[in-house]
Amino acid sequence: MLSRWLLVSLVVIILDQLSKAAITSHFAYHESLAITSFFNLVLAHNTGAAFSFLSDAGGMQRWLFSIIAVVASVWIVWLLRKHQAEKMFSFALAFILGGALGNLIDRIQYGYVVDFLDFWWGNYHFAAFNLADSAITCGAALLILDSFSKKES
Repeated sequence: MLSRWLLVSLVVIILDQLSKAAITSHFAYHESLAITSFFNLVLAHNTGAAFSFLSDAGGMQRWLFSIIAVVASVWIVWLLRKHQAEKMFSFALAFILGGALGNLIDRIQYGYVVDFLDFWWGNYHFAAFNLADSAITCGAALLILDSFSKKES
């Protein structure tokens, strides 16, 4: 059953890496294409974490966030082994694992994470993100939902 959850993570990684490869092969750095009034495709490089946190830290963040991703991934695999029969919990963890490893591949390969999904809401501009970030966010939301669905002992 663990292999099922690892396969989900692998699918997330493959889709993430394929989408990033497509963007980097068709866009120059900071090039943008308006798709709708609220959504652009853009090639951005994020050397920091979520919302470019610590992006100006001088390079140490590459290794800090890589180490965090490795430690978190080992912990998630341990949790998946322990709770593999809990479907929503394990599905959420598999999404988070796939997203973390997708971004880890970028950090190791390039020193930054490739972002390309760029949304606007009125005058508010969200930080660009990618499919790995989306998987992490969906996984976190599923973990919260799962925590509310558990019965009190």
